[in-house]
Amino acid sequence: MGLYQRDLPDGLDEFDIIIAGGGSAGCVIAGRVAAADPSLSVLVIEGGRNNYMDPAVMTPAMYLTHLMPDGDSSIFYSTNKSKHLADREVVIPAGGILGGGSSTNFLMYTRAQRSDYDSWNTKGWSTDELIPYLKRLETYHGPGDAEVHGFDGPISVSSGTYRCQKSEDDWLQAAEQVGYPEIRDLQDLKSNNGFQRWLRYVSPQGIRSDAAHGYVHPRLRDGKHPNFHVLVESKVVRVLFDDDKRACGVEYEPNVKFHPLVGEAPHVKKTIRARKQVVVSCGSCSTPSVLERSGLGDAAILKAVGVAVVKNLPGVGADYQDHQTMLYSYSTSLEPMDTLDGFLQQRVPPEELAAHPHRGWNACDIASKLRPADEDVDALGPGFRAVWDRDFKNQPDRPLVLIAVANGYYGQEPVPAGQYVTLVTYTAYPYSRGHVHITGPETTDRADFDVGFLSDEQDIDLKTHAWAYKKGREIMRRTKMHTGEVGSFHPKFPEGSKAAAVLLHRDAANDERKGDTLRRRRGSVASNLEYSPEDDAAIERFVRENVSTTWHSLGTAKMAPREQLGVVDERCSVHGVKGLKVADLSIVPRNVGANTNNTALLIGERVADFVIQDLAIGATP
Repeated sequence: MGLYQRDLPDGLDEFDIIIAGGGSAGCVIAGRVAAADPSLSVLVIEGGRNNYMDPAVMTPAMYLTHLMPDGDSSIFYSTNKSKHLADREVVIPAGGILGGGSSTNFLMYTRAQRSDYDSWNTKGWSTDELIPYLKRLETYHGPGDAEVHGFDGPISVSSGTYRCQKSEDDWLQAAEQVGYPEIRDLQDLKSNNGFQRWLRYVSPQGIRSDAAHGYVHPRLRDGKHPNFHVLVESKVVRVLFDDDKRACGVEYEPNVKFHPLVGEAPHVKKTIRARKQVVVSCGSCSTPSVLERSGLGDAAILKAVGVAVVKNLPGVGADYQDHQTMLYSYSTSLEPMDTLDGFLQQRVPPEELAAHPHRGWNACDIASKLRPADEDVDALGPGFRAVWDRDFKNQPDRPLVLIAVANGYYGQEPVPAGQYVTLVTYTAYPYSRGHVHITGPETTDRADFDVGFLSDEQDIDLKTHAWAYKKGREIMRRTKMHTGEVGSFHPKFPEGSKAAAVLLHRDAANDERKGDTLRRRRGSVASNLEYSPEDDAAIERFVRENVSTTWHSLGTAKMAPREQLGVVDERCSVHGVKGLKVADLSIVPRNVGANTNNTALLIGERVADFVIQDLAIGATP
């Protein structure tokens, strides 16, 4: 059988194909290519550890453990301070384990819209051309049509082992009052502007369905693919080129997270040769660094840090994007079985989770794709109206924001024991742009990483967040479960504001007063809260002080012509060199109105076919 290894044995130093990065797309490519021709020698190099049957990976309810600072399953990228973010740095997590983000994400099954893929305007990447790949990757257990969903793929999509129908029904009736209906299948590539009872990357038995367990582990363990290898806990430093600018191998080194240095001596770098092709799939935050250390990037940046230029590609590391997210927490009248707070607040011992119905639950039963009404657009000002008319008005399948309803409290500050709901709001198509570049030739050199959040000139992203906060709040006010707002998760409105929060009180003596306040507000809940200019300023200030990542980094090695800052062509081959492809979310030329894991898996499926075709090794099974 193939092998998982922490180091390659002496003499095993050449493969047909090397895949640098074992994240979502990398695992798809590796598994598909190995299956297409078992005689082909394939190597995956993954910086993180093996994820095989890891309880923290396999148990959906444990997904937040991957955000623990002392954990070893995520990479935490530090960014530059930004004046647009109240002089804050933002930490960007990404999957740092075999399977990448598919092993560590929030498990939300969300697909892009038809207009998203069509907007890429790239041969072979229109929605109609991609539907067969979208179907091929999934085994779907939800409402929807066979024309757009698949039923025998490696990735399971279902409700898992638990749903809280009480809060689902409550939220949906409140959303209907605000003008947003329940939609049967928001993932059919065209439906929009409503809420759905959300599905997840979880099997019906409650097991996370990630790319490594779907595509890699079955091949490594079936005894039929002896030439398929996975090297874990090793970081790719750079791609190597021959005199003809053909990728001929990679240089790698042990990951110090798993292989501590002895004394001050650096780890010895090693090289592996690639006879046929190299695929870089290190993710949107790391792929640009690998390319730049390889001599591919803006010539001025490379020369400044002492890297020899192989090909001047100014688009490498440019155009960084991420769906910017905000969290707003509310106290509720829900029961302990209705939220994950028992585990999140450590009232239920972790060892009980294995036998608990919540084990296959991510606590997110409801989510949405939403657009503002015309009057909302006008209220956001003429600049916003101009952008809306240009980019959204005539494309009704494009959402402005996504709002997910998570049954639990997701903050670090202590709150009274109870049951909470957190609204997660994130921008679908941010206008802000950032960059990520190397500052030196080593993997230990700090990156020049500017996330660019809220930096767009017309403040479209900021206004979008303000609208999303108000809309989510209006829905929550109309639910039966709403009992208050967690103050640290809401703006600090000026004294006397008509929009002031009904705060969660910390002592029982205030419970009756809080209930009286809520009853008075519910008496007039048919009318929306009024926000003054000072209130709007408080919201905007709160957003700048708290906006963060949605783990949806993309666009840093985009698929476009070189003169448009493109890095790869329509077959994901890097411009100006041979034998090198990039295959991860960094290639995305325009954003998608969805969580991005589905698009990462899709990229893996598409590029797997390109590799198979390039090498003439037969059809993908």
